[in-house]
Amino acid sequence: MKEGYKTAACCRPQPPDLILGYFSHNNVIVVHRSECANLPKVEPARLVSLTWEEILGEAAPQPEEDYRHLDQLDFRILQHHLEMGIDYSLVVADILGVEPAQAFERHKKLRDLKLLKRVERVMIRYRKNIVPNKWIKHRNHTYYELTPKGRKYLDHLTSRQDKPG
Repeated sequence: MKEGYKTAACCRPQPPDLILGYFSHNNVIVVHRSECANLPKVEPARLVSLTWEEILGEAAPQPEEDYRHLDQLDFRILQHHLEMGIDYSLVVADILGVEPAQAFERHKKLRDLKLLKRVERVMIRYRKNIVPNKWIKHRNHTYYELTPKGRKYLDHLTSRQDKPG
């Protein structure tokens, strides 16, 4: 349930019950069943119409159909970008122990799926957690960073029992 709402102890509403809200004195909307015996006793001006869709927190985001086309290496690359931030294919290949051509190919695939995005030419921090406070100019390499969609896919992966092989 979203912040600012709580269910009434008197009638304990649950979806799909029809509901009404009562704006309480402590700025919380107390959710009651619409037929709750206590509602006729409250100030009518403090009642608000509600639906469950309005007050329930959003369901955990689910990845799109393209999720099933990813394999272990794709997720290792996404995880690398989550942990290390902005990076480029040659370094990713070296750290993950794969051929550079494979890292280039996977970065392109993950970019096409909008799980990674290309970073514009900017100053970036050098190798997070390796050389403190060193910055380099992004010049000759194509750097990538994780997108919100990529983070969502990683979150979904870590919440699953059957991880890709």
